[in-house]
Amino acid sequence: MIPFTDEELMAPVKNAIEKIRPSLALDGGDIKFLTVRNSKVYVQLRGACVGCASSGTTLKYGVERQLKIEIHPEITVINVPIGMENEIDKL
Repeated sequence: MIPFTDEELMAPVKNAIEKIRPSLALDGGDIKFLTVRNSKVYVQLRGACVGCASSGTTLKYGVERQLKIEIHPEITVINVPIGMENEIDKL
């Protein structure tokens, strides 16, 4: 169990994602932080990442791995498809 509230995770997660964004931008991609709910980080891959065959790998072994290293090893990252931002509770 992650020993932080969702509110406590917001700032460190945002900071970590801002560090990751330049790497994605090198390939024409981007990432947008949406929220943290029940210790799950919801993001939205954008740009060239949308529909890219490597986007799942980028999410798991790039974004999630970095958050696990910087914040807590049990963090999970979930990509929210464009247009589904209001459906996070259903994902």
